Amino acid sequence: MELSALDLLAAFARSVLFVLAGVLPIINPLASAPIFVDLTRGLSDQSRAQLARRVGKNVALLLAGTMLLGSYVLHIFGVSLPVVRIAGGMIVASIAWRMLHAQQVASEETASMALSISEEKAHIKAFYPLTFPLTCGPGSIAVSIAIGASLHTRSSLPTTVANMTGGLVATALLGLLVALTFRYAGRLLRRLGETGQIVFLRLMAFMLLCVGVEILWDGVRALLASVLPAG
Repeated sequence: MELSALDLLAAFARSVLFVLAGVLPIINPLASAPIFVDLTRGLSDQSRAQLARRVGKNVALLLAGTMLLGSYVLHIFGVSLPVVRIAGGMIVASIAWRMLHAQQVASEETASMALSISEEKAHIKAFYPLTFPLTCGPGSIAVSIAIGASLHTRSSLPTTVANMTGGLVATALLGLLVALTFRYAGRLLRRLGETGQIVFLRLMAFMLLCVGVEILWDGVRALLASVLPAG
């Protein structure tokens, strides 16, 4: 059946919303913003703005690459998507648990890392640790791979192209959101104050823990469905 331009446009729009709804809660740049500000407190405003743009660009490229090629790479190594979800969920949950119960340790770790992010080394640190795993970690990559696999459809090549185009647009929007959030994170945190920052970090850590458990459960459920008889 021949698809109309309206059908392809609808597929494009659904893909944009699907990717944003699936990846944004896991990336959650608001949760990473306080750490970004702490790690870059030795930089000037101009250098921090440039670094925020570079991190946003890296996030968009990393998500786009994993969404387009991730499922094929997993197929080469014989790794299934449910296993990736389980591993990614465990990592996300463990990070969130440490954020909930080791705030002082986390502060000491970020303080030592902040000493290494100088004006000269800022561009080197843009990908690691600021992009991966701080902003776009294993959980985001696992979900991006799963979403990329779901955007492929064997029934219609034009629909697949529309879906993947929408996915790429969504990754660009996510990168832009990360860049803007990090760029203006300092102003937001100054308004929250020290107590507000602690409460905010606790809430974000709890939400991140819930996301990690959800990713883990999705993987376990998929594995159980593959081994248990239907019905």
